[in-house]
Parts: sequence; structure tokens; C-alpha cells
Amino acid sequence: MDAFETVIFEKRNGIGYITLNRPQALNVYNIRMRDELYQVLAALRDDPDIRVGILSGAGEKAFCAGADLTEFLTAPSPVIARQVRWERDVWGLFLGITKPLIAALHGYVLGSGIEMALCCDIRVASEDARFGVPEMGLGIIPAAGGTQTLPRVVSRAQAMEMLLSGRWVEAEEARRLKLVNHVVSRQDLLPTAERIASSIGVYNPLTISYAKQAVTRGLDLSLEQGLELEARLGETLAASLWDRN
Repeated sequence: MDAFETVIFEKRNGIGYITLNRPQALNVYNIRMRDELYQVLAALRDDPDIRVGILSGAGEKAFCAGADLTEFLTAPSPVIARQVRWERDVWGLFLGITKPLIAALHGYVLGSGIEMALCCDIRVASEDARFGVPEMGLGIIPAAGGTQTLPRVVSRAQAMEMLLSGRWVEAEEARRLKLVNHVVSRQDLLPTAERIASSIGVYNPLTISYAKQAVTRGLDLSLEQGLELEARLGETLAASLWDRN
């Protein structure tokens, strides 16, 4: 795969590493990053050697401090906007990946940054991480699923307060709210994410994929429907493993 300007993509020991790489701009999400992330996420999804993905940000100050509004608020025509959304739906691609994704979060995790983190399955934060959804102050609403993913992770009331007031949350509070799984020192951030990834990677990747699908798809169903989904996936998995043997 060609080298990118705003994203680093590496593969080691069954782990796909995606690093947002605009540290001089606090890893702010711009159009170039959108297009490169789309290619990288598709590569991670399709590579059979990658079992788990880790998403992180370069530099010392931020995982991602939001979107570059000078680019995204310069609206193209509706036809072009729909075409780009259809061709490069990064957020849909994030949510459609059936391999586990782990976010390693530090510094500013704002706007599009928190939305990317919420698209991941497990979130590890360093002690200096700060989370926020600042769109209200800009006269806009989240455009990458934040109004839907945040209340599915924290409580509805906590999500409402963060979304409507713009209140920032420090790392330890984020852990109490279940926005992140773990809070560690900055130096332990990536090693912790790697340990989790390695503990997942020892299991059959198809089994891991089906388990993730049972959870992510089942959350939008009733309990009865979710149990039916679990049973169907279990039967399909068993048949697939039987055929391989």
C-alpha cells in the first residue's frame, strides 16, 4: 500500500496499527485523512493476517482534536456531497468491521476524535486524556454518529449533558462513565492496548468476529431477537468450523 500523508498503517504479529498522523495540527480530521482512513480501514478489514486493530494518534498532545471545519463546513453541492458520502463513508466502514478495534487515546479526544473512539470496541485512555463534544458551541451537531454512539456507551443523561453543554470529561471520570475501559499512564498506553489485542488474537478469528457481531447487531434488537441472532450466528459458526475439519 502506498505511503500516506495523514495516516500511518502498519502490521505486526496479527495486529493492524492505524495511527492518525497530523501531530502538528493535533491530528485534526481533514478531507485528506478521511480519504486515507477509508483506504486503510478497508485494508485492515480485508487482510486475513490482521486479527485486531489498534487506533492511536501521533504526537504528545492529542489523539484527535476534532474535524477541520475550514474544509468540512465549506459545503459542496448536494449531489457531490451524497456521492462522497456513498463512496467514502468512513464511519459506516468503521462500524462495519467485524474484527475487534481498540482505541488508544491520549490528550485531546474531541469531536470527530471521540466519534472515532466510539466506533471502536475497547477504549484505553492515558491519564492526560480529555473528552468532549464541542459542536454545540460551533452551531452544529455531531456529523459522524456522536448523537447515536455516545448514549449507547454512557447513560442517556450523561450523553445529553456532554452533547448539549459541551462539558469536557477527564480520563478518570470517563472510566467511571464507562466511556473508556482502562486509564493508564502515558507510557503504558500502547503496551496496554497491545496486551489486550494479543489476548484476543490467540482465539479463532472467525469466533471472535461472530461474537462481536452478536453484540453489535444485537444491541439494536429486543432481547428475544438478540437471542435469536446469537443462536443463528452460533449455528453458522459451528457449521463453518465443522466444514473446516
